[in-house]
Amino acid sequence: MTEDFLDEIEDEVEEVGGEQELFEHFRFVVDKGQAMVRIDKHLVNCMSNTSRNRIQEAADAGNILVNGKSVKSNYRIKPLDVITIVLAYPPNEFEIIPQDIPIDIIYEDDDIMLVNKQPNLVVHPGFGNFDGTLLNAIAWHLKDHPEFNPNDSRIGLVHRIDKDTSGLILIAKTEDAKSNLGKQFFDKTTQRRYQALVWGNVKEDEGTIIGSLARDPRDRMLFTVFPEGENPAAKHAVTHYKVIERMAYVTLVECRLETGRTHQIRVHMKYIGHTLFNDERYGGHDILKGTTAAKYKQFVKNCFEICPRQALHAKTLGFVHPRTGEYMHFESELPYDMQQLIEKWRNYAKILAEE
Repeated sequence: MTEDFLDEIEDEVEEVGGEQELFEHFRFVVDKGQAMVRIDKHLVNCMSNTSRNRIQEAADAGNILVNGKSVKSNYRIKPLDVITIVLAYPPNEFEIIPQDIPIDIIYEDDDIMLVNKQPNLVVHPGFGNFDGTLLNAIAWHLKDHPEFNPNDSRIGLVHRIDKDTSGLILIAKTEDAKSNLGKQFFDKTTQRRYQALVWGNVKEDEGTIIGSLARDPRDRMLFTVFPEGENPAAKHAVTHYKVIERMAYVTLVECRLETGRTHQIRVHMKYIGHTLFNDERYGGHDILKGTTAAKYKQFVKNCFEICPRQALHAKTLGFVHPRTGEYMHFESELPYDMQQLIEKWRNYAKILAEE
C-alpha cells in the first residue's frame, strides 16, 4: 500500500475536523462483579500514566463511549459495559525508528515544531514505506527530547499532506500541544493556504468550490465529488481559490482550505475543469490544454520532467500557539521544482503573446 492509500483509509487527518472518522484506541469490558463507580475513577485504575483530569477532558470532548454512546465523566459503570476511547487519528501500526534524514525546520520551541516538507517524502510509515519517512526524521531530531515518544499517537503530527505535496507540516511535542492544536483544526480557526499550478485558464479571478467527497466507486484509489445527499459516506468539503497568474494554458492559483479532506484540492480543482499539473492520479500528467504541435508536446514533456509530481505546495500556516496564546503565521517559499516549472510556463506565455 502507498501513502496515498493510507490517506484514503484515514481521511487524511490533514484537518482533524468536521465529520471525521473516529478510531478506537482503547477498549475495556467491565467485570461482572464490578461495583458501580464513576467511569473516570475506573479508567484511572485501568490506564497507567493517565491522569483523571485527562480522562475527564476526553469525556467532555465526546471521546469516551460506553456501549457505543458517548458519556460524561460522572457516568457510573455497570457490569459488562463495553468502554471504548476513540480519537480522530488512528493508533500507530508501525514502530517509528529514528533515522538521520535531512529536514527543513522552519520553527521550533518546547511545544511545537514546524517543518517545510520536501516533495517525494512520505509523511509516516505504512505498508510499503516502513521507514525513510518524515516521522522517522522527526524521531531522530527529537531523540534526546525527554517527553517525545515517536510511537505515542497522542503527540506528533497535527495534520499531514500527501507524499508528493511539499510544504508546511505542524508537529506537537507534547500531548497538551496536540490536543490544543487539534481543536483549532477541528474548529477551523487555523489559516492554511496552498499554491497550485493547474491546467487551463481559470476565468474567474476567485471563487469557492463546494462538493462532498468520497471514494470513487469505480476506482477506490480516487476520490470524487458527489451531489448533496447522494452518497452518505461523502464528506462536506469547501475550497476557496484565487488566481495568482495566468500563463498560456495553465494558471497559478492560491487555494484556502475551509475543510481538509483526502486529496481535497486535487479533486475540487479537477471538478471545476482545472486538474493539477502533472497530477498522475487524477489525469494531470496528460496534456489537457494547448496545441497538438510536436514542439508544444515536447515543451510539456520537459515541464513534467522539471516537476515530476503534482504541482502543489502548502505555502502558509497560521495558528494560535498552544502554550502562549500568541497567533503565529508562517510562510514557505515554493520549492525549486515548482519555481522552475512556473518560470518555464511564464516564458512560454511571453513568447506566445509576442507572436
